[in-house]
Amino acid sequence: MTGWQDDLALPFFDDAHRALARELDAWCARSLSAQPHAPGADVDADCRALVRQLGEAGWLRYCVPRAHGGALDQLDSRALCLLRETLARHDGLADFAFAMQGLGSGAITLAGDETLRQRYLPRVARGEAIAAFALSEPEAGSDVAAMQCNATLDGDHYVLDGTKTWISNGGIADFYCVFARTGEAPGARGITAFVVDADTPGLRIAERIDVMAPHPLATLRFEGCRVPVSQRLGEPGQGFKLAMMTLDIFRASVAAAALGFGRAALDEAIARATARPMFGGKLADLQLTQAALGEMATALDAAALLTWRAAWLRDTGAGRSQGGTQGGAPVRTTREAAMAKMTATENAQMVIDRAVQLFGGLGVRIGSRVESLYREIRSLRIYEGATEVQKLIVARETLAARQPRS
Repeated sequence: MTGWQDDLALPFFDDAHRALARELDAWCARSLSAQPHAPGADVDADCRALVRQLGEAGWLRYCVPRAHGGALDQLDSRALCLLRETLARHDGLADFAFAMQGLGSGAITLAGDETLRQRYLPRVARGEAIAAFALSEPEAGSDVAAMQCNATLDGDHYVLDGTKTWISNGGIADFYCVFARTGEAPGARGITAFVVDADTPGLRIAERIDVMAPHPLATLRFEGCRVPVSQRLGEPGQGFKLAMMTLDIFRASVAAAALGFGRAALDEAIARATARPMFGGKLADLQLTQAALGEMATALDAAALLTWRAAWLRDTGAGRSQGGTQGGAPVRTTREAAMAKMTATENAQMVIDRAVQLFGGLGVRIGSRVESLYREIRSLRIYEGATEVQKLIVARETLAARQPRS
């Protein structure tokens, strides 16, 4: 395999997936800017514009089920991964805009009642409402059970108090899926999820956060924020489970985005190596260059296979004793998604770093594609579960699978 088009021939995909990837790739080439989103740009305006653009073109319909304006009957992990891989190859901010529409509304898809689904999901699909997922806190990132944001029941409302931080789309979102402690049980079992509109009194943007790859990020502050009971997602105390179910769907798509970034870097590196004069020949003629390109290509293919496997298993459940979609419940792919996320993000980081090295001084010049990719990839090794957390997940799931059954 040499790239994304070769992957489409793999048995992980059907003809509809292949057509989707090719159609989106052609649309991206026509519609997205080839210029990286540089630090100092109006990233809020760019992100809002991309959400509208993706919605008008119909791509956001893959973030919600057909019954609520979506393209497919249910969320399809392979479609989400192909969409993110393709968008990331062309434009990192477009990938971000797409991903957050899915992640930010995923809990509504999974646990919202019909009223909430009809209120929010069609607008997400059309790009008319920007979604956000508010889970992390200053002292509760990887350790979600340490969450301190509280939601106290007061009649027909919950009153939210506390802080959420590192919230993607913070400051531009129209609504937030917020997870807060309601105290039904200690630790992770006492958390509940809510949909909170951005203009709800008591919710304010405490700080905008600037990061190396420009994305809308913020810290949210809840101070006596009254949210109707009707805005609760699922049952009280089930929020942690809902958050993990949502992340399970989208974690493999993070691997796909990393794969897209890595493939863009490999393309840039090959173009540079075959064009750059060096010692009477081309840079690509040097054995050290060839060795680097060989490692880069192999690392990306390994990431691709793990990514597509995780997505395929979630969609089909093939070969898994947990049962795939048996009885209407999706297969648990926690282990496979963690493997994919860990491997793809780490491998893509290596590939992009090698690409920067092959470009020499031009590789660190602000505004070059490989410099932009270098900034884009770094956060993927942290968000939705840092690499170290993915290792623990893989180990835990592997050990559990070896335990004798009672």
